[in-house]
Amino acid sequence: MGADCGVPRAVAALLSQALPNGGRVAVAVSGGRDSIALLDAAARVGRDAAVELVAFHVHHGLSANAERWAQFCAQACAARGIPFTRRDVRITRRPRASVEAMARDARYAALADLARAHRVDAVMLAHHADDQAETVLLQLLRGAGPRGLAAMPAIASDRGVVWLRPLLDIARATLDAYVSAQALRYVDDESNTDPRYRRNALRESVLPALRAVAPGYPATLVRAARLQAESAALAGALAALDARSAYDGGSLARSALRDLDAPRARNLLRWFLREQRLPAPSASRLAEMVSQLTRAADDARVALVHGGVTIGVHRGRIVVHRPVPSPYVHEWSGAHEVALPHGTLAFAPALGIGIARRHLAGARVTIRAGLPGERLHIAGRSRRAVADLLREAGIPAWDRVALPRIYCGESLAAVACAGVDAAFGAAPGEPAFTLDWHPQPRER
Repeated sequence: MGADCGVPRAVAALLSQALPNGGRVAVAVSGGRDSIALLDAAARVGRDAAVELVAFHVHHGLSANAERWAQFCAQACAARGIPFTRRDVRITRRPRASVEAMARDARYAALADLARAHRVDAVMLAHHADDQAETVLLQLLRGAGPRGLAAMPAIASDRGVVWLRPLLDIARATLDAYVSAQALRYVDDESNTDPRYRRNALRESVLPALRAVAPGYPATLVRAARLQAESAALAGALAALDARSAYDGGSLARSALRDLDAPRARNLLRWFLREQRLPAPSASRLAEMVSQLTRAADDARVALVHGGVTIGVHRGRIVVHRPVPSPYVHEWSGAHEVALPHGTLAFAPALGIGIARRHLAGARVTIRAGLPGERLHIAGRSRRAVADLLREAGIPAWDRVALPRIYCGESLAAVACAGVDAAFGAAPGEPAFTLDWHPQPRER
């Protein structure tokens, strides 16, 4: 099969598989050889595949040539009659953070935002077989498991976007031949040869020797990635079976981990973290998490910080929650809804139940986080510690301090989810407010 037809054929085949009824598809175009080859091939097959094409370009501004590349991409798309949209992003350098990784994350975020804004059905990326093989090797050097070694999928959904990589079976040499045969113009990114980046160092120092001893490279590693993807899918299916009666969409029964042998328990917890959109921990960290979650006493306080959240145990279930917000004080001016750092507190009009309006009207009212030693006198009951009332109400330990308190002057009048102090309660038929607490859901 000649390169001139092999590249468009690969694009047509994946479009037919992913979008059998056609649709609106964006090509991510950087101006480099690979993305220009993809753009050209997509333009050739788009009409036959009933696909409406657009093109997206992300301008990082990291190179002095970035503006010239953006203009080149706009011209390449105009020549093919493909609508072009550019998105500028700013990369803020952080200590000990990889500029390459930050640029990649910013690019995907920008492409996903463009895809949603332009209502495209999928975004095509120009990764090819050599990229896939390099990714497998880099994941091996990281000590990755099957999901990492599966490298890049041809079809994936992430960030609310479908990503298509139609060139994963196409070697770089075949793309070179296609570019030459079609006399395609492209730009060179000088960072692609910078040995400070690990992928470039691998490409320059290791791959020439690998090709000399393994003539089947990169196709053999592409095949290995497919086999690892199958293994990862099987591990995920096993975890879903193990979680069948233990997972409710937000939490996992701790007994499910306790009842499994160590490898399956680790597999299940890894799956749970992935379902919660959290990054995979290292192997040693995962084993330690399983140990703490399964061996801690039922009344023990478990707090595992991971991926910007905290993983804890509440009433026998493994729960993911945000860190406790900083103490806050919010002046209340009569609004029916008050936005707080971690949710919304609603003051619902009522009669004869809740806080009497006359108490709120005659004092400085503030909404605060909890303070040590707070006590509340619920009508018909003795004065109790707020912490005890919230524990009895089933509020997890990590949520108790941050729950909104209503203070009239310096007196505690009510606590969301716990009740109203008898001194501030409404008499029968008296105008009042009840408190409805709506915690902010964790982003997933």
